[in-house]
Amino acid sequence: MALKTSADRTAFRNAGSAFPGGAPWTSAYTGGSRNLWAPDLSHRDGRYWLYYSASTFGSNRSAIFLATSPTGASGTWTHRGLVVESRTTDDFNAIDPDLVVDDQGRWWLSFGSFWSGIKMIALNPATGLRADSTLRSLAGRGGGPIEAPTIVKRGNFHYLFVSFDYCCRGANSTYRVMVGRSTSVTGPYLDRAGRALTSGGGTEVLAGQGGVHGPGHQDVFGDTDHDILVYHYYADNGASLLGLNWLGWDAAGWPYVH
Repeated sequence: MALKTSADRTAFRNAGSAFPGGAPWTSAYTGGSRNLWAPDLSHRDGRYWLYYSASTFGSNRSAIFLATSPTGASGTWTHRGLVVESRTTDDFNAIDPDLVVDDQGRWWLSFGSFWSGIKMIALNPATGLRADSTLRSLAGRGGGPIEAPTIVKRGNFHYLFVSFDYCCRGANSTYRVMVGRSTSVTGPYLDRAGRALTSGGGTEVLAGQGGVHGPGHQDVFGDTDHDILVYHYYADNGASLLGLNWLGWDAAGWPYVH
């Protein structure tokens, strides 16, 4: 899992990898490959917290793991254990983690891809690992393509951003960024038209246009100048690129891309 750093959100430099010695604890889920997916990185309580996925493409035999580091630098990450896993007999897929901490200081992890959709579990803030056996449903499309949740709070609402449709097809990718909101971090999340995200609802924030194909697997963070929407997309030639846009909020409190 590669690390990159930037002081200005434009010029990035390579900073090694999270696990230069490998991550053998993930092999049962990856078939022995070195491919780990969908890192979610945050800084809390003086440490960096890294949630990430181990799986193979199209399978829900998957797991989300946690590592922590005092600096974030390559080789400083300590394996903290398995957070949640899914098996082929489950109706969900344990990939694409996103950590959110609510106003009461409670830790939550949303995750999910295809199958029955986006799920949420409670975490123990002391360890970052799973706190109980409850599995909550946040969004779904009846088995259709939905994945990559990220939750942020702005004003009175928690906003759940997800990716609809298909990634990883180069310039033919149809990924797009959708959103719903709720006054509670655990939902229910509704789109602008009042449709529940658990019933296929979602308001479009960003879709392919011009030479930008399949924007998705988004994250949202507040920087010193603006809220930022980060995502990956494909160029006309199929190259995979990182996109960053300012994210604004309209008079009704719904996000839009500058």
